[in-house]
Amino acid sequence: MALQNRCDPFGTLYAVAARGSKMGNRGGRIHDPGTKRLGGRRWASKSWICCVTEFRNRQHDVWGKTYTVLFFLDEVTALASGHRPCFECRNADAKCFARLWAQAEGRRERMKAAEMDEHLHRERMASSPAAPPGLSAEAVAALPDGCMVALDGRPFAVKAGKLLPWSFSGYGPARRMPSRQASLITPTSIVEVLRQGYAPQWHGGAL
Repeated sequence: MALQNRCDPFGTLYAVAARGSKMGNRGGRIHDPGTKRLGGRRWASKSWICCVTEFRNRQHDVWGKTYTVLFFLDEVTALASGHRPCFECRNADAKCFARLWAQAEGRRERMKAAEMDEHLHRERMASSPAAPPGLSAEAVAALPDGCMVALDGRPFAVKAGKLLPWSFSGYGPARRMPSRQASLITPTSIVEVLRQGYAPQWHGGAL
């Protein structure tokens, strides 16, 4: 039986067979290790991170007695759902992300993990998968690569001036930018990090 550990761009967790190319967690354990089912919580702390699936040959019991392992199609998906790069297994990426976040705010020293976690938590709590469209077609076209938007409740990733329809198994054929409003999924603070030049890691099917 598939565990309810696959995260979509809205941050909702599902039980599907496809695993994805990135791993992560939400600051601790939110499952019952005996039944391997989620409890009532969807996070253990404000520290939501995106990790690599293999690191220094470490072995981890998925949904054992430690933290709840989650999986994402790719980093673009993880960022959309409000997860940031991990400072342990993705140290270089995390430092780059924190430096560009500070740059977006006009700060000289890079952001600390706790600062980003606090800010992202507020954004996550204020967002909703059912949010009405708020971006004009022009604003969508101006988004940097790696952002995600929703059209009629369906997620799309922005890449090279087009939209890629998202699914748990990969991206569909590229479509032209919409001629109508869309809802922004990626937290606005992360949008600004992407605008500063952060290059997220895409699933191999994103052409």
